[in-house]
Amino acid sequence: MAGRPASLSAREEGSFAYITIKDRTPQILTKAIDTLHRHKSEFFEKHGERGVEAEKKAISLLSKLRNELQTDKPIVPLVEKFVDTDIWNQYLEYQQSLLNESDGKPRWFYSPWLFVECYMYRRLHEAIIQSPPIDDFDVFKESKDQNFFESQESVIALCTHLQALASAVEGLDENQLKNEFFKLLQISLWGNRCDLSLSGGETSSQKTNIINSLEDLKPFILVNDLERLWSLLTKCKKTREKVPVTRVDIVLDNSGFELVTDLVLADFLLSSKLATEIHFYGKMIPWFVSDTTVRDFNWLIEQVKRSDHKWMSKCGTDWENYIKTGRWVYHDHIFWTLPHEFCAMSQVAPDLYAELQKAHLILFKGDLNYRKLTGDRKWEFTVSFHQALSGFHPAPLCSIRTLKAEVQVGLQPGQGERLAASEPGWLTCGKYGIFQFDGPL
Repeated sequence: MAGRPASLSAREEGSFAYITIKDRTPQILTKAIDTLHRHKSEFFEKHGERGVEAEKKAISLLSKLRNELQTDKPIVPLVEKFVDTDIWNQYLEYQQSLLNESDGKPRWFYSPWLFVECYMYRRLHEAIIQSPPIDDFDVFKESKDQNFFESQESVIALCTHLQALASAVEGLDENQLKNEFFKLLQISLWGNRCDLSLSGGETSSQKTNIINSLEDLKPFILVNDLERLWSLLTKCKKTREKVPVTRVDIVLDNSGFELVTDLVLADFLLSSKLATEIHFYGKMIPWFVSDTTVRDFNWLIEQVKRSDHKWMSKCGTDWENYIKTGRWVYHDHIFWTLPHEFCAMSQVAPDLYAELQKAHLILFKGDLNYRKLTGDRKWEFTVSFHQALSGFHPAPLCSIRTLKAEVQVGLQPGQGERLAASEPGWLTCGKYGIFQFDGPL
């Protein structure tokens, strides 16, 4: 596409992309290797010697991957047959076609950051699927589950708040309803801080009751399009006689505490009648340490349901019922773990694009989704979000993200420069957030 800036990459020493490829990704691979090693006896109990041999093989493949990354070796094609192997290898050829002859093959520190970081997680998955009978093992499962358990008090506070809200929702006037809607969206935003890929897989649970912090956190919202979300959904609600369905799609990010905040928001959208059905999208394979898979989604709902706490358990039961009755629908699609930016979706995954077109509103959670929405490029801060989407407009959409990568568009003139002057790491520290909307006014 003409006029689009260069991709972010690790070639710039000191950039966040450079630090990620140099330090964070080897750390994540080391943790994956340690996790496999710690489960050796479990693999033996389940599968005998075959399990131990598989563990050794997976560790050997991951050690090789870590070495390739740290020594900036050329990116090699995937070898294990999987649903997306051909698409990945075609994309690798495409990346090679962009290079000059002198550049040779795509390499870790010189290729687009989005591509190589996604490739690292895909190669990690390849190492596991090449090692049967442990080929369904999720090396990140323990960290994700731990994040949920360590955030228990916050989860209880949220579920209690939701149940109180559900019993009062019928009696709320429009302004009160709007305030509650904004509150739950902000909780979902700050839940996005619990990101295990940012912390290299170290714990990042939510220890405090986030509801009490919302006023203090408001100044850190750099783009706030909440009014546009409200006006869109209330308009849908008012025309419900003509169009009986209002569908909100949520493209999920992290499991654990963040997923709870998303499910609480989704529950409120139904009880407030701002939506009649919610569609969730997760990852088909373990991804970026803490991203939600269908196992994480179902596991978390089951944990909430089995809680000893009355209101938490009630939430779990309600959520299970929403799934059974089809008011909540979970979708898998391999596109979410491909390296493509979203503007390529209509060509690469036309079925997924057509599915998203059925939504009245799509909420994209988190940083990786924002990077893919904007192509992970060196945009000027003041470029409009609409322009940075490069033609990706399946339905009105909103990015809900805390900033953890050096890409941000749609800021006011001078806003980015002022932030950089007062806080050099503002783009990557997770302290700032956005609600950035694109759709008809």
